[in-house]
Formats: sequence, structure tokens, C-alpha cells
Amino acid sequence: MLRTLGTCYYPEHWPEEIWPEDARRMAEAGLTWVRIGEFAWSRLEPNPGELQFGWLDRAIEVLGSAGLKVVLGTPTATPPRWMADRHPDMFAVDDQGRVRGFGSRRHYCFSHTGYFAESQRITRLFAERYGKNPHVAAWQTDNEYGCHDTVVSYSTAAKSAFQDRLREQFNGDINALNDAWGNIFWSMEYRAFDEIALPTLTVTEPNPAHVQAFRRFSSDQVIKFNRAQVDIIKAHSDAPVSHNYMGRITDFDHFKVGDDLEIATWDSYPLGFLEDRVGATPEQQRAYARQGDPDFQALHHDLYRAVGNGRWWVMEQQPGPVNWAPYNPAPLPGMVRLWSWEAFAHGAEAVCYFRWRQAPFAQEQLHAGMLRPDSKDAPALGEALQVAAELKDAPEVQPAQAPVALIFDYDADWAWSTQPQGHGLSYFGLILDVYRSLRRAGLSVDILRPETRDFTGYKMVLAPGLMHMPADLKQALVETDAQVLFGPRTAARDESFNIPTPLPPALPGLDVTVSRLESIRPDMPRALQDGGNVILYVEELEGSATPILHTETGDVVAMRTGQKTYCGAWLDGVGFDRLLRRIASDAGLRLRDLPEGIRIRQTATEEFWFNYTTETVKTEAGILPPAGVLRRPLIA
Repeated sequence: MLRTLGTCYYPEHWPEEIWPEDARRMAEAGLTWVRIGEFAWSRLEPNPGELQFGWLDRAIEVLGSAGLKVVLGTPTATPPRWMADRHPDMFAVDDQGRVRGFGSRRHYCFSHTGYFAESQRITRLFAERYGKNPHVAAWQTDNEYGCHDTVVSYSTAAKSAFQDRLREQFNGDINALNDAWGNIFWSMEYRAFDEIALPTLTVTEPNPAHVQAFRRFSSDQVIKFNRAQVDIIKAHSDAPVSHNYMGRITDFDHFKVGDDLEIATWDSYPLGFLEDRVGATPEQQRAYARQGDPDFQALHHDLYRAVGNGRWWVMEQQPGPVNWAPYNPAPLPGMVRLWSWEAFAHGAEAVCYFRWRQAPFAQEQLHAGMLRPDSKDAPALGEALQVAAELKDAPEVQPAQAPVALIFDYDADWAWSTQPQGHGLSYFGLILDVYRSLRRAGLSVDILRPETRDFTGYKMVLAPGLMHMPADLKQALVETDAQVLFGPRTAARDESFNIPTPLPPALPGLDVTVSRLESIRPDMPRALQDGGNVILYVEELEGSATPILHTETGDVVAMRTGQKTYCGAWLDGVGFDRLLRRIASDAGLRLRDLPEGIRIRQTATEEFWFNYTTETVKTEAGILPPAGVLRRPLIA
């Protein structure tokens, strides 16, 4: 698969006379792709029905004539002001009942039927006009679903659609819903579906079954919205369709959205995410302030490779300081190149830098681009030129199945959010800690969706935190030849958010029962025998399985039968390293003791080494300077 570079461009922001020069410079820089259009609705339709596509026709022709390929985005993330006047109730509503109005972006509720129809209308106009355009080589639906907390809406439209969803789900039987949700508790029983409100502004916490049902509904509204656009585009175009997902946005099921798309893309901002979403300690934030977290981007690369069924891009790669994080430093020299190569090592087909030229106006004027606002080169352009030159001379990256699989489940993330049982506990945080441990051991990882039942070829499979685990997934994991890790909280709830009996995890052939659980203050870790700690969350385990990990006071933390292990606790880095390295060793995997900040990614033929530190580091692969990248033939 050819690896390419691209950028994001907004011709509507710039005088038309500079478009040809921009296109020429993009092509000379070795760029292939240019994404346009995703925020341009007000210029395309300044008044209802007044269509002005001429400028976009000319922009696409200018770019295409320079040899560039266009990714055309539907503009539905930014409906114009007149749309709000036409549909004054189209806005999302937050959990405090406040309307999230006009003045920035993503100002719509997925459940609003009027805006849903408008989004179909503008998408159809795009598809009919550009579906056969030879320069439009790919599509993007909308922009960053879920950004700014815009999936879950407590609007009147969402309430009505949610009631309809429940009425259909329970075949019109309100008593079946009451029984499934346990509404006898606190006299919460309903007499009819139209009595069901949205789970917010209750005196104390709402019923968790109600919350989880609403989270699933909200996700499905995104899937429905996206599918409507995709169906229209595919009726007029053979070009692949994508969507650009975000980092640590889990409010909707990306796998199910991806089922309707050919390519998954995501928007990678390593420095912004470090402060905003990683959950790094102050010490880690200082150590990686100009490089980003060594594992956060890689986790998303692997996740979106799975969402795209193998086809994925970085649609927006951070090129310099951004404007939206608590602190916005410049990348360490060489990091834009490192981030690009790391994406390619994980199988990316394209890396596109956001944006071509820094905007001198509006909300993102302090967000760097490949060019400064005066059109002079910004530092990122030089690093992109270096990557483009290296791509010409380097052999193609050959993808391969990793030896380790990690199951990721969006429904589990909602369940942990619905009932965390302790401050700061999150499914994503658990997954990231497990992934970090695997990466510290030098292991490459595939992310798998929770519907996976065939684990052929994997030597180690991890399924931490899956609060609802269907019986057939339990059976498939028990029957696989791989070493498997379950827990904590495996199968802790049934589909309706009840504690099942027999008590969790109820795994065939692994006699482990969680008899009680508790969460732990962050300043009261429990030491493990021989090093490491239990932190944040722990379960009391019973059963005949063999204990393999204990606290210093003798409490059992992990139990095992054959190749199946259950861990009943959240462990710190040392603890996870000990447990996972033991399991990986039993699986016959090669383990490494990597220096701090050094990471590896293996392909079918090569090993990529990355230095996320500010120091030169000596490794078995060679000397890695700060922000250094090294690729060498794979050594068995």
C-alpha cells in the first residue's frame, strides 16, 4: 500500500488568486491529498436555496490540475446561521438543560428530524455535483463526531426519539422495561413509555440501567446520521468514504460507524492531548511536554486500524502549537516527522497535516499550520518535506498481524462512566494502562472489536474491563489457544445493567468468583508482594483457581487455570508490568526492557524504533537522538 501525505485546506478563507500558488507549493512539498469543504456551508448556501458552488468547482479544479487528490467533506458540522432560524430547536441541550447555541461549531442535535433532513439535502447536492468529479478521490462525512461533548443531547427531540426507541425495544410492554431496569427500586415504575424522561436533573443519581440505555441510544443516533450521508454519497460516487474520529472520544460506537465506511481517519494532536486527555501526571507532562505521550497516539493508531478494518489515515496531524489545550508548547524539533513515521509504522495509508496555512482570524488563529499567516514556511513544512523525501526512498511498510490482541468495547466505556464506583475510574484509563505495559515490554498490539470470536494467530488476548460480556464471547476466549487475561469487572453486569447470578465473572473452566469489590483512594495504594501496587479498584476473589498474585497482606489479586487468568484489580505500572510480562512469557513472546520513552512497532519485515525523550538514547537497534526514528530488518 502506497504511503502518502496531505494537508487540510480552506480555499474559502483565502483570495482566489493565491489558490494556484498554494496548490503548486503543496505538490512540490510531496503532498498527495487535500481535504476541503467540511466547514464551508455558509459560502455554499449563503441563504436558503441560494446555491453558490462555483467557487468550490474552481478550487477543486485548481487543486486537481496541480496533481493533488481532493478529500471532500460534507459541511454538516457547521450549519449556517439561517439554519438556526429555520430550526430554532435544532440545538443540542446539555445535562443541565442549557441550550448549546450558534456561534462556533457542532451546533446540532443528532435526533432533530428537521436538521437530519437538511443534512441529507446538502449531502445530496454535494454528491450529485461532485460524485463523478475525477479530482474528488475520497469523501469525509461531517467532522469529528462527538467533539465538544456533542453526542449526548437532552433535547426534546432526543427525548421523543428515545421513548420511541424503548417502545420498539420492549415491544410496547412497559412492564417489561420496568422489570429489566429494576424500576421497583425507589418506586420508579412507569405506566407508559411517554412518561420516561431523559436521565438528567434528578435529585440524586438516575437509574444506571436508564443511563446506559440512553447512552446506547445516543450512539445509535450518530450511526443513523452518518449512514444517511454515506448512502447518499455512495449512490453517486465510487470514491471511498471516511470520517475523522478524535482522541479519547468514546461517546459513540466507532466500530459501528466504521461498518458503513471504507476508511477510518483520526485527528492526532499529541501535545494538546497530553494536557487535555491522557491523564498524565505532572511529572509526565513535564517530561513529554514537547513530544506527547509515548503511547496515546499509538493506541489510537491501533484502534482506528481496527475501526477501518485495516484501512486508516491520520486526517489531521498536529504541525505546531495548537490553541485549545491548557498549555500549547511547540513540538520538539523532529517530532512532526516522528509522529508521521509512527503512524505509517502502525499501518496508516496517509498522514495529513492540519492545516496548510495558519488562519489570521477567528477561534483557531493561534493554531499553527504548515505555513505562517504570511505564507512563509512554518517549521512543520520542513519536517513534512523530509518525510516526503524519505517515503520516496524507503521500502513500503508491510503490515502484519500482531502477536497480542486487546479487545476494546465502547459499551464498556459507557458502563464504567455510568457506574465508575470511584473518582477517576474509567474504562479508557484502564485500557491505556494495560496498553502502556504491553508497549513497555516491546510488544506490538492489535485492537479487536468486542464482536470478535476468532482469535486465530494471537498468542495473547486481553479483555480487561468488559462489564457486559456475552456468553459466546466468554466461550470463545476460554476455548482459544492463546493466553487470555480477564478482569477487572469482567461480566459484572448483564445487558440491562443488573448484577448477574451466578456472580461474576462466571467464566467456563475458570473457577473465580468476585465476592465483593471496593474502590481505593489514590493516596492509599496496596503493595503487592515482590513489587508494584493495587490502585484505585480491587475485588475480593474466591474459587479453586490458582492464585498467582498477592498483596503484602496476603489478599489474592489474580488467579489462574491453565492459560486463562483473571485479575481482580487495577494495578500500577510496576504491577501490570509484572503480571503481563509473566503472561506474555508463558505465551512464548519475546520481551524487552526498553529505556524510558523508547517504543517499538513491528511490521511483517521491519522494526521501527521511536525516541520520545529529549535525550540521545543508546538502544540495541542503535543510537537514537531526541525525536529519533530508526527502522531495521525484523529480527526473529
